[in-house]
Amino acid sequence: MESMRGTVAQLVAARWGDHRPGLWFEERTLTHHEVAAGAAARAALLAELLPPGAEPHIGVLLDNTPEYPMWLSAAALAGAAVAGINPTRRGPELARDILHTECRILVTEPAHLPLLTGLELPGVRLLVTGTEEYDDLLAPFADAEPDHSRAAPEDRLLLYFTSGSTGAPKAAICSQGRLAAAGASLVGRFGVGADDVHYVCMPMFHGNAVIADWAPALVAGAGVALRRRFSASGFLADVRGYRATYFTYVGRAIQYLLATEPRPDDRNHPLRLGFGTEAGAVDAAAFERRFGVRLVEGYGSSEGGAAIQWTPGTPAGAVGRAAPGLVVLDPETGKECPPALFDASGRLLNGDAAIGELVNRGPNPFEGYWRNPGAEAERRRDGGYWTGDLFCRDADGFLYFTGRTDDRLRVDGENLAAAMIENILARYDGAAAAAAVAVYAVPDPVTGDQVMAAIAGTFDPAAFVRFLAAQPDLGTKMAPRFVRVVERMPVTATNKIHRALLRREGFRCAGPVWWRPPRGAGVPEADPGRRGRASRSHERPFTGAPPGTRTPDPLIKSQLL
Repeated sequence: MESMRGTVAQLVAARWGDHRPGLWFEERTLTHHEVAAGAAARAALLAELLPPGAEPHIGVLLDNTPEYPMWLSAAALAGAAVAGINPTRRGPELARDILHTECRILVTEPAHLPLLTGLELPGVRLLVTGTEEYDDLLAPFADAEPDHSRAAPEDRLLLYFTSGSTGAPKAAICSQGRLAAAGASLVGRFGVGADDVHYVCMPMFHGNAVIADWAPALVAGAGVALRRRFSASGFLADVRGYRATYFTYVGRAIQYLLATEPRPDDRNHPLRLGFGTEAGAVDAAAFERRFGVRLVEGYGSSEGGAAIQWTPGTPAGAVGRAAPGLVVLDPETGKECPPALFDASGRLLNGDAAIGELVNRGPNPFEGYWRNPGAEAERRRDGGYWTGDLFCRDADGFLYFTGRTDDRLRVDGENLAAAMIENILARYDGAAAAAAVAVYAVPDPVTGDQVMAAIAGTFDPAAFVRFLAAQPDLGTKMAPRFVRVVERMPVTATNKIHRALLRREGFRCAGPVWWRPPRGAGVPEADPGRRGRASRSHERPFTGAPPGTRTPDPLIKSQLL
């Protein structure tokens, strides 16, 4: 198999002479050979432009256009590395990403030039695709052929920024050997073949699109269809037009697809598999019912330090069985957490003790962060790789994702996980229409946290109270104290819910917020007849804005409902 050759450069060179259609973008079709030729020309240009002695790093600030995979391939041939630059970053943050990764060349397109206006980027040469100057630079290398001899498996190929809720994003390193191996692993796992077409609709500056979608296509010699930016409304038309069979997703992409208007021909397409993360069991089942496509939920830390594979027999809600070396540890004591215990309804009975951080004590391919020893030390400690993700593990060794370490809530002395509460609230009919729920902590006035939920869609306070009371797996401390109603959930560039923003705004936000008075606190003056009534947690009603909010009238009703 080609993956045994060890480098992405060899995989690129193997497509030379392959005249099958290999890349589709809007109205353009390129053969595999044409893509390899374009990569060879760009690799030759790099040899001319990269300053001697400089780090061979190229910043790529592009949408998903054919230039993106050709520059990835060119970097592989040249023994260089691509830093994927996020176009949603602005000003000093954008400049920081480019300069931190020591990019000597920045490849962009005319649409993104306004983002660079006024930025100080000393020593960075700008290449603007689609311009006459750009074409003139490439013209002398039109006859170049791909030469993989300059590349080695250990050569850096990707510097991709991991999204985080605190601090500047970290640039994770991925070598040619690791990317080729990851692609080969997915080819074997999903049976990807040369006749498949991979639909790349997630942004290519993120590891998901490159590692889980482009790399297996390259290994198998499969075709690639590009979407400039993800579009829920354009998804099925693209899949049909490109005859796509495989796609990847991350964040809320599946929910956006489910929120589109159902059509009688929703199952009329060639798609057979979706692979990704964070869709959730409820939405994955709904997607298969509607579109007839199985979604495979996987887990893999962005940096490559740990991975979990789903296998037949995995219980509902679990990600998969723990491989040797994967353990769930208490972050404070470093001791292994006890097995998770569930009741008949699936409610976690001992979350306070069972939820901990997933740690890989076995071999892992984590290759570090670029120029960030402090972040590396946080990942590599006490003989393991600490993922920063919360899990619990049952007695049979199956792992259940419960959120990020900064998604942990501590309510009345009990540790709760945001992801588990979100999975329950996703059943609420009002949220299903807009397909978005987020749970996060807001400070309790005395100590610890209170649960807040953001719901995109319709919200009926009385119906929501009845819904909460009907959920057998919702613990009394898991019920939201605050509910924020939004038209659309704020998301990051990779379609993940922007929890850092939600946490930062809390209930002092410019939008409708409903709150549940604490037990025994009575109700507002608007309903003095019920003052002092202490109801059970699931039965206490929701009222308008909590004291101290800055929510503008008349968006918030002030009376108790």
